[in-house]
Amino acid sequence: MKNLLYILLLTSHVFFAQKGFENGNSLYQKGKYQEAISAYESELSAKKQSAELYFNLGNCYYKLNKVAPSIYNYEKALLQNPDDAEIQNNLKFAQKLQIDDIKEVPKVGFNKVIQDFTNSFHYNTWGGITVGLSIVFFLFFIGYYFSQITISKRLFFLGMFGVMLLLLISVSSAIFEKNQFNNDQPAIVFSEVVSVKSEPKVGAADSFLLHEGTKVYVMETLDNWNKIQLTDGNEGWIEKSAIKRLK
Repeated sequence: MKNLLYILLLTSHVFFAQKGFENGNSLYQKGKYQEAISAYESELSAKKQSAELYFNLGNCYYKLNKVAPSIYNYEKALLQNPDDAEIQNNLKFAQKLQIDDIKEVPKVGFNKVIQDFTNSFHYNTWGGITVGLSIVFFLFFIGYYFSQITISKRLFFLGMFGVMLLLLISVSSAIFEKNQFNNDQPAIVFSEVVSVKSEPKVGAADSFLLHEGTKVYVMETLDNWNKIQLTDGNEGWIEKSAIKRLK
């Protein structure tokens, strides 16, 4: 009886959640963007996160010319689905609305080579590649174990050795990408304009100004201040209330 009640409650929760999402879509199609935002955000408050939900929220805010919220939600959608071309495209359109034009300092050296290689896939994709290679390794092992022909045994052994090397590369890449993901703490500036300070205090000298929609990376936290870094390498301290973290 308890199990039946749990299933009924779960089913009804999923039904109403889907109903709320569809309601948001309907409101969006009618051009009622603010009402659609309320419907979508009610889904978020119920802990129903998805790339599609954040993407739709980003579209609503973009239609209302709200720079920071549109960029923020597109970035959240990319965290859920980093390879989605439509999300990437809409994010580029939203970024054209922001004032700050922060250049990215090109990285050089061996670390860049490693990062470019591991960035070719998401860490979940690297995990999938690892599983696939493990299966191939197992098949080579079976072939090696049961083969009665010397040359076949050698070929299977060499195959096992080659796959083992690829396995080590894929596992290392997955770990590297996961660490990069965990260490990166991106945030979006939500204040219309904010001064970035040289020190974590109100009376400190201004280092530079930032405007809404700019993406920053949180390096350190001290009381009500965050030390941030831009993609051009500039650093400074900003009040916590001026930004919204993506993770």
